[in-house]
Amino acid sequence: MAAAFRMDPVTGLSVGRIVIGVGALAAPSATARVFGLDPAGNPQLDYMGRMFGARELALGAVTLVSRGALRRNLTVVGIAVDGADLANGLIELGQRNVTKLASGMLVGAAAGAMGSGVLALVQRRATKVS
Repeated sequence: MAAAFRMDPVTGLSVGRIVIGVGALAAPSATARVFGLDPAGNPQLDYMGRMFGARELALGAVTLVSRGALRRNLTVVGIAVDGADLANGLIELGQRNVTKLASGMLVGAAAGAMGSGVLALVQRRATKVS
């Protein structure tokens, strides 16, 4: 892969948060459908989707522009937020409030984001030790 296209995990995660956040703010119903949710069956989902979008956009943007210890700390905050999202996805699946497909997509996205954050922390620690 060319160096110009290489992206560290935190930058990739931040960009992903920004894209999802903008989508949820601009088109909350469409974004909900992408994740297997039913906005027609729950009209309040647009409201919650915009709140989610604002959070993702803010966390992604501030992490993207941060450096050093602040970037590390924001990565840890992101891991915690994604962990809460993962737990919520499992709770909703257990209560049968979402379909297995939707739960899989939501839990998978949260787990992937958590993994990306943890990978970034581990890589950073490894390069500092070397």
